[in-house]
Amino acid sequence: MASMRDIKRRKVSIQSTQQITKAMKLVSTVKLQRAKTRAERSKAYFNCMYETIQGIIARTGHVEHPYLVKGDSDRKAVVVITSNRGLAGGYNSNIVKLVAGSELKKEQVDVYAVGKKGRDLLKRRGYNVKADHSEVINEPLYKDAMEITEEVLSSYKAGEVGEVWLAYTGFKNTVSHIPTLIKLLPVDGKLSGDDGEEHKTVTTLMNYEPEESEALELIIPKYVSSLIYGALIEAVASENGARMQAMDSATSNAEEMIGTLELQYNRARQGHITQELTEIIGGAEALSS
Repeated sequence: MASMRDIKRRKVSIQSTQQITKAMKLVSTVKLQRAKTRAERSKAYFNCMYETIQGIIARTGHVEHPYLVKGDSDRKAVVVITSNRGLAGGYNSNIVKLVAGSELKKEQVDVYAVGKKGRDLLKRRGYNVKADHSEVINEPLYKDAMEITEEVLSSYKAGEVGEVWLAYTGFKNTVSHIPTLIKLLPVDGKLSGDDGEEHKTVTTLMNYEPEESEALELIIPKYVSSLIYGALIEAVASENGARMQAMDSATSNAEEMIGTLELQYNRARQGHITQELTEIIGGAEALSS
């Protein structure tokens, strides 16, 4: 059995850790409220943007445009959004597992990392990290999404990659965060119904003004920028929600450990007192005899 001194030291250490986890939980809670409001306000817009562009492409006749046709290259550009800090449960590892477990082959992937944790984890797994935009996740702006889009589209137009994907954590509510992997380019125009099945029912062909190629050249980059920005906003809310839950769980675990150590300390103290009484009685009997 551990000594009373060892138990007391461990208890003090856990209490110090508990104070830190409590403080981190409070900070994450405050940040979550702001990020949650921002994500909920913008979510409807970005969902509508996605459905609108997919609907436009689904109702477009045969148009030869690079944004609608897979490039000759087998390489894929993947924008991976994680966090710069840990202590958020499985938030970062879930995104890495999603990318690693997908149909995307590691040898054919160029990672555009947003977040140091995802960048480092993927690099350890042997992925090629082509660009690092980790500072963006601290306070994402639409300008940042535009810069990432320009960089990715530059590689796509140059034929360096044939597809562009986006991996991020979708924010459903405070306790539910969904790792998501979607293809941005080429735009396939597949519409999903309420049953989750993909449909491509064309009722009326889309008319473009100006010409199709010119219109798509303007629309698609804005579409990609909007989806990346929406993903950044949701990722920030998900990160703070995940960290709040992780710190709440750590605080509860620390409370349980402190309770267990208090019992151990009291038993050790009781045993020590009993031993001292036994020694005193034994000594008194020896003197009286």
